[in-house]
Amino acid sequence: MTLFESGENYLETIYKLSLNKNGVHAIDVAKELNYSKPSISVALKKLSRQGYLLIDSDSHIILTEKGINVAKKIYERHKILTSLLIKLGVDEKTAENDACIIEHHLSNKSFEAFKKLNDSL
Repeated sequence: MTLFESGENYLETIYKLSLNKNGVHAIDVAKELNYSKPSISVALKKLSRQGYLLIDSDSHIILTEKGINVAKKIYERHKILTSLLIKLGVDEKTAENDACIIEHHLSNKSFEAFKKLNDSL
């Protein structure tokens, strides 16, 4: 089953939150994405059925290996694209927003080229 952009955003958000916080909950994701808790709950159930995450008895969201792989890939793309856009003179807020759009639609080949360019600047 194909994971869509929204699913990638949820996984990336859970991953980012887990870097700074022990025990990510649905309410944390809702606040970060500015979505309603019911919307988050529906998405989390779907991602859980697809094998991207688990929810433990304390309602902590735990990414599976499959979920971590996707989240790390999207997070890396986001960081590098944001960095590159800023280096090119784009303001930070616009760079963040544009990176979020681009990260989901960029081929691996093009991303590797952007990554090399970012490293050289």
